[in-house]
Amino acid sequence: MRVMVFVKATEDSEQGMTPSPELDQMFLDMGKFNEELVNAGVMVAGDGLKPSSFGKRVAFDGASRTVIDGPFAETRELVAGYWLWDVKDMDEAVAWVKRCPNPMFGPSEIEIRPLYEMEDLAEVIPAEAAAIHDGIGEKLAKG
Repeated sequence: MRVMVFVKATEDSEQGMTPSPELDQMFLDMGKFNEELVNAGVMVAGDGLKPSSFGKRVAFDGASRTVIDGPFAETRELVAGYWLWDVKDMDEAVAWVKRCPNPMFGPSEIEIRPLYEMEDLAEVIPAEAAAIHDGIGEKLAKG
């Protein structure tokens, strides 16, 4: 089972990073945790994200596209980082998150969401679309 693990943003993370001994320790702790994930064969990908002031959103309404520049107001709805994990089930994902060092200086949250797999969509995706998705997956696997 693949899951996306979101480190939720905080007001502090949206301010950016300033060098400090606490930040140094946070990077060290998170690096060790990421190393455990890789050694266990769980971590597929992961990274931190710059504050939303560096980002953009594109709003869709029919054929219309509107670009919205960051920063975005609802900090509690933002993501500061992510992992893509391959785990046996949601319980294993939760167990790993409970072992994670606090990714922020104060209170924080991590959200875990399962990814759709093709078998989840078997009854709703047309055969032609499934073939396209399978081909894309094969190309990505080749690198």
